[in-house]
Amino acid sequence: MNSARPAGTRLRWWWVAGSLLILVVAVVVSLMIGPVSLEARSIIVSMLDRLPFIEMESGLDPREEAILWQIRMPRIVLGVIVGSMLSAAGAAYQGVFRNPLADPYLLGAGAGAGLGATLAIAYGPETTAWVVDPLPLAAFVGAIAGVVLAYALGYSVRAGRTAVTLILAGVAVAAFLTAAQTFVQQRNADTLREVYGWILGSLATAGWSEVRLVLPYVAIALIVVVAGRRLMDVLSVGDTEAGSLGVDPSRTRLVLVAFATLGTAAVVAVSGLIGFVGIIIPHTVRLLTATSYRVIVPLSVVLGGAFLVIADLIARTAQSPFEIPIGVVTAFVGAPFFAVVLRTSRGIVS
Repeated sequence: MNSARPAGTRLRWWWVAGSLLILVVAVVVSLMIGPVSLEARSIIVSMLDRLPFIEMESGLDPREEAILWQIRMPRIVLGVIVGSMLSAAGAAYQGVFRNPLADPYLLGAGAGAGLGATLAIAYGPETTAWVVDPLPLAAFVGAIAGVVLAYALGYSVRAGRTAVTLILAGVAVAAFLTAAQTFVQQRNADTLREVYGWILGSLATAGWSEVRLVLPYVAIALIVVVAGRRLMDVLSVGDTEAGSLGVDPSRTRLVLVAFATLGTAAVVAVSGLIGFVGIIIPHTVRLLTATSYRVIVPLSVVLGGAFLVIADLIARTAQSPFEIPIGVVTAFVGAPFFAVVLRTSRGIVS
């Protein structure tokens, strides 16, 4: 793909500062807006008051403190985590497969999570009888299983272990899992509303328990993906050239995809299938800054979180008191964006 942007590998401080500023503004504005309005100053003071050795009076009454810390804050923190992971995973997939249209669901993670969630909704026990909610657990296992099946199929081909073979395997596995999900839905028509509500994505039920649940997986996945951004630049020159530079393309691809999928599976399990984040953010960063993954990956982590926080703000306020599924908001932005990228991209798969 051609780009008018420089291919430099240096991460400029003003890119980082600008990205962090966007994230901070998105978070503060989202904390302010809702059925009960909160002042920015009070929010910031309340946050500072939670730091060690600092005591400040925020001016918020107990009800407003509860709204801030028990309702809005966990939802927004989870939104940052989900957006950061999806955009970083999208950048990783685009890097290892040399495909600007690759996203975190490329190898069947989304289809697997959808099937797992559908099975849990249709046949799972009452959640009150379980210590752990079976729905996110089933979605997590389904996402991992989908990618494992895609890799097993891709590696079973005689000429396997190439990016093209794995992508085609992912398409085949995703089609099969989606068909299985549709079959289950048709046999359990009474669950359709709940299934589609999950598939379209939402942060409405987010709490600190969900944040604690996904944070370890996402932290590990992001560390590996960010650390591997230099290897993505090496893979971008092609498998043969990467091998001549001392990089094992198959092993590198496996490690990066495995950890990107682990993080994706974790966030999808609690948020549902939120599409297009992994395409919109890395590609926007690529267009506005540089084409090197040393720049794209870290900036995608920051801006992905900001983007999903803004999308969630729109989802919960555009038709207040009703909520729009967050996946609908990201699709309204992502579908036209995807079309533009498709029209301007060349050599999508090499």
